[in-house]
Amino acid sequence: MSSLAPYFAVFATVFLAELGDKTQLATLLFASEEKQNVWLVFAAAAGALVASTALAVAVGAAAQRFIQGAPLKLVAGIAFLAIGAWTIWGHFRPA
Repeated sequence: MSSLAPYFAVFATVFLAELGDKTQLATLLFASEEKQNVWLVFAAAAGALVASTALAVAVGAAAQRFIQGAPLKLVAGIAFLAIGAWTIWGHFRPA
């Protein structure tokens, strides 16, 4: 079971991060259109998620190979905090 721990950690993280994001809401809107085939919407959204995830894995693996000295988790964490702060700032900034 411990060998599956990384799988469950990645699954839970990505699943929770994707809940309610703009991509999921766009998919919901496509699926709600009366003339859309919901299975086609599902296949397209799933394919897009698989493709973007494959790209992220490839870039992450390359970054680990070429930037071994940098603490990638720290850099990623700081980037997430910066994106969050930018999003919050944009929400409260006067238009």
